[in-house]
Amino acid sequence: MKPIRATYAILGSGGIGLALANELGTRDKNIILIDNDSAKVETLKEQNLNAFLGDIEDTEVLEKLDFKHLKSVFIVSSDIDANKHALAFIKRTAPDIQTVARAHDYQQKDEMEAAGADLVVLPSKLPQKAIALAVVQYVEKITSVKLAQDLKKLVSTVGDGKFAIIVHNNPDPDAISSAMGLKEIAGSVGVKADILYKGEIGHHENKAFVNILDVELDQSKDFKPSEYRKIALIECSVPGVNNLLPPDTPVSIIIDHHQADIEEVKAEYVDIRPNIGATATIMTKYLQDLDIPIKTELATALLYGIKVDTDDFRRNTDPADFMAAAYLYPLANHEILIKFETPSRSVEEIDVLGEAIKNREIKGSYLISNVGTIRNRDTLAQAADYLLTLEGITTTIVFGLGEDHIYISGRSRDVRINIGKVMQDAFGADKAGGHAMLAGAQIPLGVFGGTRDKQTLMKLAEEVVVKQILSVIGIQKEPS
Repeated sequence: MKPIRATYAILGSGGIGLALANELGTRDKNIILIDNDSAKVETLKEQNLNAFLGDIEDTEVLEKLDFKHLKSVFIVSSDIDANKHALAFIKRTAPDIQTVARAHDYQQKDEMEAAGADLVVLPSKLPQKAIALAVVQYVEKITSVKLAQDLKKLVSTVGDGKFAIIVHNNPDPDAISSAMGLKEIAGSVGVKADILYKGEIGHHENKAFVNILDVELDQSKDFKPSEYRKIALIECSVPGVNNLLPPDTPVSIIIDHHQADIEEVKAEYVDIRPNIGATATIMTKYLQDLDIPIKTELATALLYGIKVDTDDFRRNTDPADFMAAAYLYPLANHEILIKFETPSRSVEEIDVLGEAIKNREIKGSYLISNVGTIRNRDTLAQAADYLLTLEGITTTIVFGLGEDHIYISGRSRDVRINIGKVMQDAFGADKAGGHAMLAGAQIPLGVFGGTRDKQTLMKLAEEVVVKQILSVIGIQKEPS
């Protein structure tokens, strides 16, 4: 039998165990419950909870858990001797896993703490839901601080060597501000870092952001990984996919908030949280947990990064994004924020939007538009955002032809589809990605067999993009 993989394991499914499952389920669905009462287990399964029958005193039952992927174990059965046995086994097998145990009195509490329990829960008159919330918040705090400390410790190993912080091609405020945050963490341990990218900074807002804050970014043309002791990828997770790294480059640190195939992500330190709206939120929490003061420029950058990636908290927003923004708000320079948000528009932005409107093709509530050749891929996202405001439209796909790629930008407010998954299913996880409400893709022109005539290329591109998107969505393309 394969090991049972879960983020959290709950041993004992009584009132506290069920309350913990419900509270944890609002954060992560990957939970396993183990109980020796078959009726309880069947009831849990009927509630769509992942439960199986087993005695937590039985070593063979506990050995079925995949301890490599477990973050925390909650040992909360009413049988205290069974709880002690399970705690002892877990501490022998995986001593670094967080453990919460249940006891009946202070003597048992002392015994369990001596045995290695991180937190021991005693009887209380509080509602079980309140107890579960307090326990989960405690565990999250410990986890958060440990993550931050592990990151800082790893960065400190660079010593007097060189540390590269790589952001994705055409970086946006979320990527740039997060890189600035990591550079601040590096500076706190005396490590000098370079923020590097390939491509261009598009959007007038993004250019204003970099210029006004005087952000130090290196548009690397000849990056040599061997020159750096450690490399971090920020807001991307695979070397060579929308970043300057050669494929298969060893990476030390990966921090991102986009969906990823975690089995394919390889680094010494990986923190990918798809439920979070912005990587800047993750970076803000690191700085808080490490007690690193956030200067005005960095606070302004991080707050703007969160606002942009969550579309002013209207898109893919988690409570953590609100909490990070609330922390940053009094530290930020709001006059500068206004300057970022109200720059002048370029002629190309207006031209691309005009082409997107003129060439729109509507299928029900879906709008797809081919804007022709482009110089700045960010203009596609702006056009996709604008077209989503049209009456009756719930999903927009806008694409154009760059120098060596077809670039695609998608937006959706249709709860029935995940536009990020649609893009990945249509064009492959190595060429596309995003979230439920926004996504992008880039298709190398090599697939079109060396065709160089722009008009022919655009016709081929349109055929491929439209056919693939409609096929994944489930709409038949009408014959030409």
